[in-house]
Amino acid sequence: MRAAGRPTLAVVGATGAVGTVMLQLLSTRHDVWGEIRLIASPRSAGRRLTVRGEEVEVVPLSAECFDGVDVALFDVPDDVSAVWAPLAASKGAVVVDNSGAFRMDPDVPLVVPEVNPELARKRPKGIISNPNCTTLSMIVAVGALHRSYVLESLVVASYQAASGAGQAGIDTLYDQVAKVAGHREIGTRAGDVRRIVGDDLGPFPAPLAYNVVPWAGSLRDNGWTSEELKVRNESRKILGLPNLAVSATCVRVPVVTTHSLAVHARFARPFQLDAVRELLRDSPGLLLFDEPEELEFPTPADVVGTDPTWVGRLRQSLDDPQALDLFVCGDNLRKGAALNTAQIAELVAEELTHA
Repeated sequence: MRAAGRPTLAVVGATGAVGTVMLQLLSTRHDVWGEIRLIASPRSAGRRLTVRGEEVEVVPLSAECFDGVDVALFDVPDDVSAVWAPLAASKGAVVVDNSGAFRMDPDVPLVVPEVNPELARKRPKGIISNPNCTTLSMIVAVGALHRSYVLESLVVASYQAASGAGQAGIDTLYDQVAKVAGHREIGTRAGDVRRIVGDDLGPFPAPLAYNVVPWAGSLRDNGWTSEELKVRNESRKILGLPNLAVSATCVRVPVVTTHSLAVHARFARPFQLDAVRELLRDSPGLLLFDEPEELEFPTPADVVGTDPTWVGRLRQSLDDPQALDLFVCGDNLRKGAALNTAQIAELVAEELTHA
């Protein structure tokens, strides 16, 4: 039930990497919640986690968890969300789901509060979906530009952090770096890194330490990966452009946290670069960091642990005056997952409080 008129919140997957960031956000953002329940798998039940300065016991996932819950945040695997999110919604909770289970469902809105907040109210299944972390690392900037100049096409290359593959990705990168660190002549002969790393590939198809891997996700038709298709399909849905031309190449890089993307965007309307800079500087959720003469531009080392999407390397295309090239970075565990989910939930909380 709502405490003092404030909605009750459930965090499902509270002990995971994104769940940990979510508890930090709930403890530092404007507090709109009454009771907060922490839910995880049975093996994590009984743990005590700190949220809003108080210790809260984690309870195992069950149908009873959602009794009296107004909003339920899900950060669990797709197959778990597919079963439990509809159940939570059937009990009256508005579900904000961070998995891929419902993103392409036409009856489930795919929401980015800086881009399409109005869709959070249109949820016939009681579920709102959170986009993939790669899409979220660029879409706030692209959405701001689209509103003014009308996007026609996107060509992107992503540089995705190990944490995008979960805790296993982080652990694998650290393990591989440790194995290779003592070899000062690494990379002087073909196969050095692969030989030293051996079979310790974790969730990656090739060594990630001292390497880049042009593959993220799983295989789909005609050589595309699931991550590349997510960028295409989710951008179309978020922007309301079902025929938008999008081509993505997703690359995994040896960075722990923060995804980066090189973006080539073509617009229907002409633009001036100074106007684009002003637009991005004034848009919510963005931080313009673009001083080419000072060699200042976003990098993951700058961006990790921060909330905005950082934007830099702005260039008007040499061959097409209606095309813009830019480089964006976003913390994939914050805006790319927990923060966007929290922002959606806050939209719902405001709606419920004023209903």
